[in-house]
Amino acid sequence: MPAHAAHHDDREIETLEEFDATVSARGTLAGYRVQAVDLTDRTRELLSTDTAGAVFLGCAMREDAAAKIRTDGALVFPPVPGLPFDPYRGALYAPDELFASLSDGYEATPDARAYAWFQRTKADGDIHASMLRAVHDDSVSDALDELLAGARVVGVMGGHAMARGTEEYAGAARLGQELARAGFTVATGGGPGAMEAANLGAYAAPFEAEMLTESLELLAKAPHFTPSITQWATAAFEIRSRRPRGGRSVGIPTWFYGHEPPNAFASHIAKYFANATREDGLLARCNAGVVFLPGAAGTVQEIFDNATPNYYESRGEPTPMVLVNRAHWTERLPAWPLLKSLARERSMEARIALVDRIEEAPEALKRLGG
Repeated sequence: MPAHAAHHDDREIETLEEFDATVSARGTLAGYRVQAVDLTDRTRELLSTDTAGAVFLGCAMREDAAAKIRTDGALVFPPVPGLPFDPYRGALYAPDELFASLSDGYEATPDARAYAWFQRTKADGDIHASMLRAVHDDSVSDALDELLAGARVVGVMGGHAMARGTEEYAGAARLGQELARAGFTVATGGGPGAMEAANLGAYAAPFEAEMLTESLELLAKAPHFTPSITQWATAAFEIRSRRPRGGRSVGIPTWFYGHEPPNAFASHIAKYFANATREDGLLARCNAGVVFLPGAAGTVQEIFDNATPNYYESRGEPTPMVLVNRAHWTERLPAWPLLKSLARERSMEARIALVDRIEEAPEALKRLGG
């Protein structure tokens, strides 16, 4: 099969290039799944190619082509008009996509419009809206699995309240940078604060040290996403425009917390409507361990969401867990004593650590087998 033909074992086609290469190489689309590809200009190919058993998800096409492939026995799920998102999307979001039209204010962006749609539909009991959300989230999970196949993923969890311009924020950024330079894919909850800092560090990984220092100084001028998400996000895009082609990392946010915008430094954004799907999926994909920075209720929840499969070994061998800031996790929010008690005399006991300083986290991960 040519390099650009459908590259998935499950016979998915997600780009026009893959469509063309598959038709040319195989001469058939029978049994394929074509996902969110604009086929308006491929009528001749659709009319002349066997599509028996194929499924077309959100593919724009001419009506004569749609009628023919239905006659072949294919299933056609047409695009849904009027939505601010594509439920059948074949790839993760990019920051530029979610923040398109930012110059007109954050409220004009696809991210804000998707949140507004979610707010309108989440409580009305409309089965069509709930189906669209579920299809979208499943498509995002599929794209995320494809992106991370074979990657060593380290999660960095922490609170959204960590402000730009603080030493804590700078430390989280240096952590993300070090992890990325060590060959890990950094994954975060994709939001502001500690999450943004870790994604920023991974973005800065290919550049010289001065880039991160300069970026931290610039971002400090818009320390928080309130009162203006527009100013907060614009500062991040200024850095991206000055230094394009930054390092890869993943952000996994949710419209459930839509008042918190996604950060612009994750190269790939897996944004979900269902927060439970997002939380479990984020932690399940951190196969090389998780670093927990100081946070509040959300971070505490993530600690024990991660501890449970490690305790029961339901995902296989326990993965490393590193908690940062002894005073925070033993006095302010004493999650560490409970975690240590849970781990006692189990396999996960050798995979947990508490460190005082964020600079100690990479070495602790390494010591625990990350």
